[in-house]
Amino acid sequence: MDIAAGDVSGGIHGYVSLNHTGVSHTVFHLLGIPGLEDQHMCVSIPFFFSYVITLSGNSLLIFIIVTKHSLHEPMYLFLCMLAGADFVLSICIVPQALAIFWFCAGEISLNRCITQFFITHSTFMSESGTLLVVAFDCYIAICFYPLRYTTILTHTLIGKIGVTIFLRSYCMIFPMIFLLKRLTFCQSNIIPHTCCEHIGLAKYACNDIRVNIWYGLFVIMSTVVLDVLLIFVSYTLILHGVFHVPSQDACHKALNTCGSHVCIIILFHGPAIITTLTQQFGSQVPPHIHILLDNVCILAPPMLNPITYGIKTEQIREQVAHIFFPNAEITLEEEQCFQHL
Repeated sequence: MDIAAGDVSGGIHGYVSLNHTGVSHTVFHLLGIPGLEDQHMCVSIPFFFSYVITLSGNSLLIFIIVTKHSLHEPMYLFLCMLAGADFVLSICIVPQALAIFWFCAGEISLNRCITQFFITHSTFMSESGTLLVVAFDCYIAICFYPLRYTTILTHTLIGKIGVTIFLRSYCMIFPMIFLLKRLTFCQSNIIPHTCCEHIGLAKYACNDIRVNIWYGLFVIMSTVVLDVLLIFVSYTLILHGVFHVPSQDACHKALNTCGSHVCIIILFHGPAIITTLTQQFGSQVPPHIHILLDNVCILAPPMLNPITYGIKTEQIREQVAHIFFPNAEITLEEEQCFQHL
């Protein structure tokens, strides 16, 4: 078939011709998890249940924090921001994956693919920034100015912090749109994944993508990696301060509060670090393992975050119990059981 003729007719099969010498695909096909096509229906089960738990858990968490005035404290407001990021991340990724698993509907336009990558990458970065702020919040509450905690972190300051996190994420990811738009996608339009990624899409271009690679590395190092380092420093200072608290009850309460934060941070950054190391050094690892690890980064934290905070945070636990069992009271034995979790 003459490519030039296809161009004149408006482009066929998802590509248009460029200068009569090559093609640039405008439609791509997501395969899901290559190598496990026969098990897509089985794989879709944990995807579906994690999606339901994520949406219901984070929606409930946001509802409780927004409607309960006593929870309008810095820690809970930051937790509400975290739940919102989890919600957005899930609805941008999981429905597309389920459509591939259930209906083999993996066709996606270039613009939609770039939009998906932009939203997911910026939301992931926003969540990383929120976790950093949670660590600093914990440091201020325990070590720095515990008596002036609420006067320092006012609602106005929290709003400014949220806007800063949002702008940092979107401003860092926004140039990637133009870095992808300049490329000519003349290689395969088959993407062996459940979603679109920056380098995963750029590698199908016939252009030099070194700018994409170096800018992507700069973004990761200046945001997520820097966040992890600062979080580590924060909790090192927190532990140093906690173990110098004379009161054992105060020390136990501080450790319990920080423990829930650390669990969320490990759930968020742990799979991402493992995935990165596997991609860089695991050349013998089958491709479907890489894709599964990528999806673990997307599925696990949004699903487990509200569960972890629901168990570890007494105020949220009480509000959840009040919603589902309005006429019941938590007994002393049940409360002691929760405290040991």
